[in-house]
Amino acid sequence: MPNPFFDPGRGRAAQVRALFGRIALRYDLINDLQSLGLHRRWKKRVIELAQPQPGQSALDLCCGTGDLALGLCRRGLRVIGLDFSEQMLAVAESRKSRMRSAATIPADGLYLVRGDAQNLPFRENSFDIVTVGYGLRNLSNWETGLCEMRRVAKPGGRLLVLDFGKPRNPVWSAFYMGYLRAFVPCLGRLFCGNAAAYAYILESLRHYPAQEGVAAKMRQLRLEQVGVVNLLGGAMSINYGQKCTDY
Repeated sequence: MPNPFFDPGRGRAAQVRALFGRIALRYDLINDLQSLGLHRRWKKRVIELAQPQPGQSALDLCCGTGDLALGLCRRGLRVIGLDFSEQMLAVAESRKSRMRSAATIPADGLYLVRGDAQNLPFRENSFDIVTVGYGLRNLSNWETGLCEMRRVAKPGGRLLVLDFGKPRNPVWSAFYMGYLRAFVPCLGRLFCGNAAAYAYILESLRHYPAQEGVAAKMRQLRLEQVGVVNLLGGAMSINYGQKCTDY
């Protein structure tokens, strides 16, 4: 029986948007539980790979509660965080206000906007860094999302994608898929009252090419210095590349 949270089209987008709206207030807790807190370390690695420099501009797509966007802002960048969920953006806005009051980020360093990662409201060649954390896989068309990332990046700008991966080791892959199949839906049942709400992660991963497919698409888009950082034996991964300067 197909998972109702996986429909490769507009229906799926609406389902995923509704899901994230319901779990927004508990999203960070759920991430901590399902990754044993490791997602915070992985996001720091994304920021390191972005090689941010004070004064640069950055766009964080599918920004959720703002981990990557706030992290880049702390490094002195002018950051726009974009997400399609009003509830997620509300949590990110609250976090931003607290950090601004504590003077840990500049008062005007982060702007949050609601929008579609597949149809970005920005001109081409606008950002030095474009990131997406656990969002590309959720788009109805991940390739369109990656093309949009490339479009709005400046020549020489860096693109980074953090998401679930597909381990090459068959034993580890079987264990990992079993974990996604058995434990993660329990989080959906506990926090959403519906196991299918988080079982969609496994279903979406079956239809997502993960690190190797994203790397291949980056090369097809003529990105330079394309690379993959496998995390947790390939269960998670960071794809990165740089927009060619003669674009």
